[in-house]
Amino acid sequence: MALSKWNIMMMALCTGLIVANIYYSQPLLVLISEEFGVSESNAGQITFFTQIGYALGLFFCVPLGDKLERKSQIIVMTLIAMLALTAAGFSQNVTMLKVTGLLIGFASVSPQLILPLAAHLTDPSSRGKVIGTIMSGLLVGILLSRTLSGVVGHHLGWRAMFWIAAGISGVLALIMMISFPRSQPHFAGTYGDLMKSLFTLIKEQPMLREASAINACCFGMFGMFWTTVVFLLSDKPFSYTSEQIGFMGLAAAAGALGAPLIGRIADKKNPRIAIGYGIICLFIGYFLFYVFQANIIGIIVGIIAIDLGLQGIHVSNQTRIYALLPEARNRLNTVFVTASFIGTSLGSGIGLWVWSFAKWNGVCIAGTTLITIALVIYLATYKKK
Repeated sequence: MALSKWNIMMMALCTGLIVANIYYSQPLLVLISEEFGVSESNAGQITFFTQIGYALGLFFCVPLGDKLERKSQIIVMTLIAMLALTAAGFSQNVTMLKVTGLLIGFASVSPQLILPLAAHLTDPSSRGKVIGTIMSGLLVGILLSRTLSGVVGHHLGWRAMFWIAAGISGVLALIMMISFPRSQPHFAGTYGDLMKSLFTLIKEQPMLREASAINACCFGMFGMFWTTVVFLLSDKPFSYTSEQIGFMGLAAAAGALGAPLIGRIADKKNPRIAIGYGIICLFIGYFLFYVFQANIIGIIVGIIAIDLGLQGIHVSNQTRIYALLPEARNRLNTVFVTASFIGTSLGSGIGLWVWSFAKWNGVCIAGTTLITIALVIYLATYKKK
């Protein structure tokens, strides 16, 4: 069954709204710490547990998309997320919020099931465009979730955001039942065989290793920026509030909307070309961050540049790995996205460490170093493809 434009738009919508579940808690941490009388760093562990849950869901659940019917799995995972979000809103202490955060992250991996489903049902000639469109939904969801959560938390309280998110998940499950096509799984082995095959894919697919390494570096740069830019914008000369900082996501969303265009380039030309353009955009973005660190216009332009560059790299790499083994798309995606997620986490940690002694100049140098490593990998493997 071929995907219609309606199917693609619904997939993009569901992808963006589900992935947002992972990020809603971040702007609410101060409100949560005040209500429960705990430190902000203690409340901040809610975000950590949510990310851990997401990593576990990626590793243990996404590969099942090659063994189970994908539509049913996506709906079940979304309903579990709905229950976890509802429970989070009723949390009586910060420990319960950490546990429910773990469950929210674990159950919110449906976007990484939707993307292989779309690739499976799309003609190779337009696969990059379709993946780019759905990736736009995913990245807009990531970037605007913090803005929405900050506004809702400010006006209605932090619990309201979790309950609203639970309602959204319930509606999305219904939309998926009506609009998502079914797929036929290809893997007939046991779950143990399925998990072992992940390591076989890493060993036997050099393009998967290359794409995952480049993505890990670039997502590390991305995590580094968004973790530390809060400190830059909250200090002089900006002195922005958390709500104002949240609106920086609007600039990033503008860059995310370029993903379908990048996808068309990947369809018409060698996707590696788009990866090269993306790396150039990342260098431009960090150059602007360094030169215009006291100018909000320069920073906004830089945000658009790095987000557009990241789209070019991610969509093109994802298009390439989906073409390797159609019957193993979920497992390929597991390796690829897990590497990207690890890169984001490490980049955030490195960014915090560098900020502690070198502030924004150090972050710019560290981010540029990660982009340079990605460039080296890209050039070292270029002639092999």
